[in-house]
Amino acid sequence: MSKRVAVLGAGPMGLAASYELVRQGYRPVIFEADDRVGGMTAAFDFSGTSIERYYHFHCTSDSGFLQMLEELGIADKMHWIETKMAYWYRGKLQPWGNPIALLKFDGLGLVAKIRYGLFAFLCTKRNDWRPLDNVNAKEWIMRWVGTQAYEVMWERLFAYKFHHFTDNLSAAWIWSRIRRLGRSRYNLFKEKLGYLEHGSQTFLNAAAAYIEAHGGEIRLQSAVTQVHIRDGAIYAVESNGLVEEFDRVISTIPLPYVPRLIPDLPDAILDAFRSVNNIAVVCVIVKLAKPLSENFWVNINDPHMDIPGLVEYTNLQPLDHHVVYVPYYLPGDHPSFAEPDEWFNERVCGYLKTINPALTEQDIIDVRSSRYRFAQPICEPGFSQKLPSMQLPIKGLWVADTSYYYPEDRGISESIDLGRRLASMAIA
Repeated sequence: MSKRVAVLGAGPMGLAASYELVRQGYRPVIFEADDRVGGMTAAFDFSGTSIERYYHFHCTSDSGFLQMLEELGIADKMHWIETKMAYWYRGKLQPWGNPIALLKFDGLGLVAKIRYGLFAFLCTKRNDWRPLDNVNAKEWIMRWVGTQAYEVMWERLFAYKFHHFTDNLSAAWIWSRIRRLGRSRYNLFKEKLGYLEHGSQTFLNAAAAYIEAHGGEIRLQSAVTQVHIRDGAIYAVESNGLVEEFDRVISTIPLPYVPRLIPDLPDAILDAFRSVNNIAVVCVIVKLAKPLSENFWVNINDPHMDIPGLVEYTNLQPLDHHVVYVPYYLPGDHPSFAEPDEWFNERVCGYLKTINPALTEQDIIDVRSSRYRFAQPICEPGFSQKLPSMQLPIKGLWVADTSYYYPEDRGISESIDLGRRLASMAIA
């Protein structure tokens, strides 16, 4: 077989797959529809500040990411700091994320606080997710923490992040999110998160440079229109009107695109890919002249705010100005997803001024919005049995996206682990 391998998508997963391929002596050709590498980690110019379209942070447990930084010689660009978390509830910011904050929280009774603390603690100690795979997340949480704690801490967060999917989520998937953050701590009282100097672009640049220096090729603005199959095997990739022969293809693009690009797959596989539900995101990014708060992460439970939370990114990574990310998670067919950016921007600026009344219109330097249609796969109970194998019954074809992290949540480290695994499978 040829040493040339087509890789679809230049996000972290596609770059990691290509990186592993060149390390093994192969020459990947990466096809990317965007005008830059990175996918959801790509940066843009935010009125003079280079910053990611969507926020990312790193936990001490992100071993795949940390290992690749070492291999690329940029581990010294990684920094760890103590961060704070809060809950906006009953019209005020309340500290959150440690036992003292839980005990002082205004909105829960003592029994609910004890149950919630025990639940969070045991989640960080659990290692085996399989008993939770077929368990409904909402029912699981309510059994542990009770009705009051669920309604205060989870109900609105679920409603604004998962909408009509809320009642059918996998407990294993939700547990993995709790555990990841819970294990990124100095101790019970202090949370430690990490950032790269100059953001994810530092990693993206290093990975892309390594790939190209070792025989790989990155083709930007080169959307694939079809992957051709002949006699049960990969034959060619079509992009920009050119049909080019390959005998191996690794696809890392969102699964909903796969049936259109590879229509000759067996119907059962196409149906499986089509059946994966996804949430879209409109992420509003605000540049401020003064800080909003001292917190990196703020969960929100407010009947007047239709958002699950916000991230004040510059309380993790210092920048020249204060930057806040406010994500709107919406089903792709939700009426609000069709609203113009200005609709989201105005609402968010109003929310920020509610949270911090000292903010004025003059403190808002710039506001932008980014949209991604397939931002978050929805993992229902039994999700581990839903997806086809990454090695499809077509010779030379491997397909995966963030759905295959299950039960882990989407993240750069998970992308790297899976991308390198795909590459190893493709050349085995």
